[in-house]
Amino acid sequence: MEERERANEEEGVVWNRETVPRVLEIVSTRLPQRDLISLLLVSPWIRRTLTSHPSLWLVLDFREMNNAGNQLVSTLSQLRYKHVKQISLEFAQDIEDKHFDIIKSKCSDSLQNLESLNLNGCQKISDRGVEAITSICPNLKVFSIYWNVRVTDTGIEHLVKNCKNIVDLNLSGCKNISDKSLQLIADNYQHLKCLNLTRCIKLTDGGLCKIFVKCSSLHSLNLYAVSRCVRVTDEGVIPLAEGCTSLEFLSLFGIVGVTDKCLEALSKFCSNTITTLDVNGCIGIKSSGGGGNKGGPARFGQMGVQPMGSMVARFQAYEAGEILGRQMSFDAWKHVVTCM
Repeated sequence: MEERERANEEEGVVWNRETVPRVLEIVSTRLPQRDLISLLLVSPWIRRTLTSHPSLWLVLDFREMNNAGNQLVSTLSQLRYKHVKQISLEFAQDIEDKHFDIIKSKCSDSLQNLESLNLNGCQKISDRGVEAITSICPNLKVFSIYWNVRVTDTGIEHLVKNCKNIVDLNLSGCKNISDKSLQLIADNYQHLKCLNLTRCIKLTDGGLCKIFVKCSSLHSLNLYAVSRCVRVTDEGVIPLAEGCTSLEFLSLFGIVGVTDKCLEALSKFCSNTITTLDVNGCIGIKSSGGGGNKGGPARFGQMGVQPMGSMVARFQAYEAGEILGRQMSFDAWKHVVTCM
């Protein structure tokens, strides 16, 4: 009996020492960080195995958490998080400028390798918080601060001063930034790949032109509902087509000041790369109907793109509560995807 118990114990030790690490090595790459943290409580063997994998401590996910500010400060104070690369505070609660001030003064070494910072929905963060956190993130590449009305051009000025390597920037819903921010972005981020300016309602043609002239490497640009008035027009969008010839994704949703001319420019300069184009709500685009439409945009097929049969893209505009339906022939365009 004792021998059997001893054999079972030895088998358990072998299982924990050899099998568990191999299993966790596979599983840990597929589980969300929160689930991995929960596994730490299962057994000492699992905890020991997981804590020996540095990759576990490269990501901090505080999405939608309560008391996120204090938790972030406490976590970054731990040695194991000295090389964190990603932090998400998306819609986290209780995160304020003061927490970033504390991190700057006490935990600045922990963020020297940070590459991605998500502050989406953190509405208590202002220009002061942006200055504090970006000043200790010299290697930041991805910065997202969607739906923040407290950040202004001053915050963007801090960002471009402190973080020189940004390639993906999301300012969606930052309604208090102006063309000055676009000038700063254009002057400092000429290798920018992705830019989201959704609902940045103070922008004009002049600011957008600065981006299009200098940020020629843009692959993705979202101008969804940038302007419900006519401050953004063909004069701002046509330079985009001429300057950003690597563009793959473009949303002009709700920009009422653009017309068929911008589509002609896009078809002329971007037909080899663009795969997604959204012009829903662009009531200034009047072209309709099939191949006999002489006033419509130049076809992408003229640029050597293979036709895709009878594909038709539907454009819907919503103005004054009225739904306007119209069709446009895109049988020779590469791909057009509209967001219904």
